[in-house]
Amino acid sequence: MFDGLKHRVVQAPMAGTSTPELAVAVCQAGGLGFLALGALDAAGAAKAIRAVRQGTDRAFGVNLFCHAPARRDAAREAAWIDTLRPAFRRLGAEPPAALSEIYPGFRGNDAMLSVLLAERPAIVGCHFGLPSPDQIAALKGAGCSLWATATSAAEGRSIRDAGFDAIVAQGYEAGGHRGIFDPDGPDGRLDHPALVRALVPLGLPVVAAGAIMDRAAACMAMDAGAVAVQCGTAFLRAPEAATLPAHRAALSGGQTAMTRAISGRPARCLVNEFTGMDDSGAADYPVAYDIGKALNAAAIAQGNAGYGAFWAGTGAAASVARPAADTVLAISP
Repeated sequence: MFDGLKHRVVQAPMAGTSTPELAVAVCQAGGLGFLALGALDAAGAAKAIRAVRQGTDRAFGVNLFCHAPARRDAAREAAWIDTLRPAFRRLGAEPPAALSEIYPGFRGNDAMLSVLLAERPAIVGCHFGLPSPDQIAALKGAGCSLWATATSAAEGRSIRDAGFDAIVAQGYEAGGHRGIFDPDGPDGRLDHPALVRALVPLGLPVVAAGAIMDRAAACMAMDAGAVAVQCGTAFLRAPEAATLPAHRAALSGGQTAMTRAISGRPARCLVNEFTGMDDSGAADYPVAYDIGKALNAAAIAQGNAGYGAFWAGTGAAASVARPAADTVLAISP
């Protein structure tokens, strides 16, 4: 797979901002485009995959969320609603009375598996953990190459032992949701060069991810042992991305923080109203995301973009507004 790439640049799958058009542009430029399917249902996933196929005959990947079901706790959820109630009221709104688990994971999602087996994307990537053994066997039987995100050597060993083909080494500096398997477990918070070095001895190809914004950073990752680099924030200002105008504008500030307040899982976001909150009482993922989205909608209705899920890595200020193809060429080691 990597030998077939003209440029060892992988476009990160970013739910909500990456698009079929972005994946096509990256593939056509000689990189590897990805679709984020974690926030889509099976029908939406099939439509997105077919849209990419209409734009390119090159290989691309899809990415899925493999989190465990939310641990429902009525008292904790009610307390989190009460924590956010003052913010709603400042915006002239009321929070929802109850919360829902808005994003089902891939595990046990037979409809999504059926789409993947029918469409057979070249790569199926996994975030937040791993699929079931039966799903892994089915995808491998369909000829899909399997990738998964690791934030530690222990997770990397689990990925290798499950029969995967590549590991995405997500450094702590990376934007968006941390791919850690257990969000309540220990986190060494390794940057991507240190994590790559820890994962390379496992024997699988390692793709480095985390604030890689230019060729110098890409070369550093390759020197650490990575076979390719995965970039997300670097593509947020591309015209092919669905990044909201307020998100694009906020990138210039560059300040980011890790927070659970938006979704219930740690995620790196541009500093905003959410990142200043005490997130220790947040409801579990993705239940907290239900009210996080509701609060953002209430804010947007008042012309306030301060509660957006503006995911970005620590290199956000270095992002450049340019076509995705130009970003591939600018970063390619």
